Amino acid sequence: MTVDAPRLFMFKSGANDQLFGFASDHTGAKLPEKFGPWSSIGVIRGDQRPPHGLKRDAIEDGIAQNGFQLWRKKDAAAKTA
Repeated sequence: MTVDAPRLFMFKSGANDQLFGFASDHTGAKLPEKFGPWSSIGVIRGDQRPPHGLKRDAIEDGIAQNGFQLWRKKDAAAKTA
């Protein structure tokens, strides 16, 4: 992680409370409309680690290829089952 790494903007889906997204801009304009509306929930600076053990390289690659990167929060019940 370096300060030169891009900021990652985090969003939460209004259509699915387990779905989240990352974008390279604060508006999240490239996030898929079908899972919207999207609400901004934070920013990860270049010197910070993404939450939940997510890999910054994978997030940045997804944004470069698709304009966004989605991730799904695992259900707590599924973890303990």
